[in-house]
Amino acid sequence: MINVSENTHDGTPHRHHDAATRGYYDTGDVDAFYDAVWGGEDIHVGIYTQDDEPIADASHRTVERAADKAADLLGPHATVLDLGSGYGGSSRALAARFGCHVVALDLSEEHNRRHRATNARRGLDGLIEVTTGSLNDLPYEDERFDVAWSLEVLCHVADREGALREAVRVLKPGGALVFSDIMAAEETPAEAVRPAFSRLGVDTPATPSFYLEQLSELGLKDIDFEDRTPDLATHYARLDEDVHRRAAELRNVISPAYVDELLANLPLWADIAGRGLLRWGVFHARRPAA
Repeated sequence: MINVSENTHDGTPHRHHDAATRGYYDTGDVDAFYDAVWGGEDIHVGIYTQDDEPIADASHRTVERAADKAADLLGPHATVLDLGSGYGGSSRALAARFGCHVVALDLSEEHNRRHRATNARRGLDGLIEVTTGSLNDLPYEDERFDVAWSLEVLCHVADREGALREAVRVLKPGGALVFSDIMAAEETPAEAVRPAFSRLGVDTPATPSFYLEQLSELGLKDIDFEDRTPDLATHYARLDEDVHRRAAELRNVISPAYVDELLANLPLWADIAGRGLLRWGVFHARRPAA
């Protein structure tokens, strides 16, 4: 059983963890990997209609599926907070589809520079504001956003309770929280998944029950978890297969040492996902209306 206890009220532990996460993502190898294998846009677990479809297509389907859950709140009048916005795929998809204003927050200034440049090229910079910051210390006033959104970011966060608390704080009454995450199954021993998660700088992943309990304790209503765990197994099998098949090609655009890390690490993820030790899906909940 995975036990999660992550109260860090003085704020110091999450700042150390934020620095480690930022250091991991602010590298050319990571960018090159996401460009070459994931498509460099929606770097999320995909929802697959076919086992062999492009990873980028399946990843974008996840964005569309998550957006459907809050579509009734979205439109030109709405403001969305994209937490851990990465290269900006979700922000651009939401702005283009709904015409909403998106505030995109990410730890990595390298990601944010790339995000801003892509927004400008696509004519979406007027709808998307990109900011550098932490999920545990949001620089926004209470009850500002119609939707708070995050896809596979909380698995990188040390203080998940604090991050969820902050997300709910900035939601308007009646607003929606939509997020996905990679988690451990309830019955999974911590040591069984630690070798894979340690590369993310995380000792203990969350579980679905942890998130469901947290959302309830934060006073949210209409709480829903769409369990898409079979897609997680497909996703990591696809990543593992792609990297092994294209290893020689990838060494021309990614450092050979990083390719070797991927060749060693991805089979761990494919194995624990394939053995049912992980869970993945999309959470949706509403803050009660005033």
